[in-house]
Amino acid sequence: MYFLGFDIGSSSVKVSLVNGETGTCTASAFYPKQEMPIIAKQIGWAEQNPEDWWKNLKSALAEVLKTAQIDVRLISAIGISYQMHGLVVVDKDKQVLRPAIIWCDSRATEIGNRAFNDLGAETCLPHLLNSPGNFTASKLRWIRENEPDIYEKIYKIMLPGDYIAMRLSGEVQTTVSGLSEGILWDFEQAQPASLLMSYYGIDSSLLADIVPTFGNQCKITPHVAEELGLNCDIVISYRAGDQPNNALSLNVLNPGEIATTAGTSGVVYGVCDEIKYDKKSRVNTFAHVNYTPENVRLGVLLCINGTGIMNSWIHKNVCPTASYDDMNTIAASVAIGSEGLTILPFGNGAERVLENRNVNAEISGLSLTKHTTNHVIRAAHEGIAFSFAYGMEIMQQIGMKPSVIRAGKANMFLSPIFRKTLASVSGATIELYNTDGSIGAARGAALGRNFYKDSSEAFASLTKLATVTPDNENKTSYNEAYQRWKDCVEKKLN
Repeated sequence: MYFLGFDIGSSSVKVSLVNGETGTCTASAFYPKQEMPIIAKQIGWAEQNPEDWWKNLKSALAEVLKTAQIDVRLISAIGISYQMHGLVVVDKDKQVLRPAIIWCDSRATEIGNRAFNDLGAETCLPHLLNSPGNFTASKLRWIRENEPDIYEKIYKIMLPGDYIAMRLSGEVQTTVSGLSEGILWDFEQAQPASLLMSYYGIDSSLLADIVPTFGNQCKITPHVAEELGLNCDIVISYRAGDQPNNALSLNVLNPGEIATTAGTSGVVYGVCDEIKYDKKSRVNTFAHVNYTPENVRLGVLLCINGTGIMNSWIHKNVCPTASYDDMNTIAASVAIGSEGLTILPFGNGAERVLENRNVNAEISGLSLTKHTTNHVIRAAHEGIAFSFAYGMEIMQQIGMKPSVIRAGKANMFLSPIFRKTLASVSGATIELYNTDGSIGAARGAALGRNFYKDSSEAFASLTKLATVTPDNENKTSYNEAYQRWKDCVEKKLN
């Protein structure tokens, strides 16, 4: 039996086919081969056309099926992972009314801040576990205020993964985990967040039907099965936002376990079994994939928008002829601390970890007689690692203690400088595994179909590739560089 995993990212769409019996990935592919465009009509805006996700999914799936050469009747189910906090709006004919407002769009920040002030922390935090901030509900309110003609035509709102599920099945559905990431779930009432929707003037009928995260949610239509070259008996049996799904991919399901990613954005995600929230909403708490009101499993999420995108910018604009592997080698020629050169990676919209401020990226301490391209690359990798450590200090303040963190060996975790700096400054041991979001989504689909008896069986083939421990011998050098970086952050904030 085989299972498909779709990972709908903002850079690309990745598809993986997993053999259920062996737990191994038979084939995988991603499209486009260059990063998907992000539409930014104004500073701080970020939109994508949902149709592009669908087209790229079809291209990646076609490559996977061509590579795998299996009987498609052996594919049992699909799991979907998707970029969190986005907003897709459709009319009664299920046609998209405008480009999706995606996760790194910061236009609704002030709307969310105003709601938090008006409703009060004593209401928002126990019920929503967060400030409404710049999340999906606030983005919908922005449409109501600024695009009333479009708002009047909205039949349903969806997250990006819900949209893909709708294209596959024709059904408009979501999950409790999905609603929570949009700040549309009330944890005290265990129901959609009527208090916030009422404040925003949003009718609850706009919400999609709620289905379990794991289970037979819906079946692909015969027409779509023919279009994709699949069997029409395939069901969608799992969906989750990319960070909860990344945690699932690393078998992070229980209290105290930590998962990390460092793609376009950077995330540290820890699981707990009791209500934990930051009063300033610099880190955010959502329902994890295995959450139920009776069995509380929450994900505390630290997100830094400007991480891998900082590395990509350096690659394109500082050393465009070098590969990323070359960049890692070049940066290793420079000592810890980059000889006083400091880079803040915050250049991809408002940063929640900085209380929703958009402080932009910055290069500090540049000496025209001393610093070279090598220094710039190392300072960028160190700065990205420092931003993780900075957020992890906030997680510690609310009782999360990341001592071991798990990550897929991909993206920034391919940089020896990034991972050694992060381990040394945070004091956490890093474990790297052979997985990614699309593989995790496929395994989630198998769990949703009850192919495996439990998560232990589902992730028995998960292999640890490397362990990175703190460099205690050079602890002073790392800490001095980190303190200099934090001083730069404080200057930006004050």
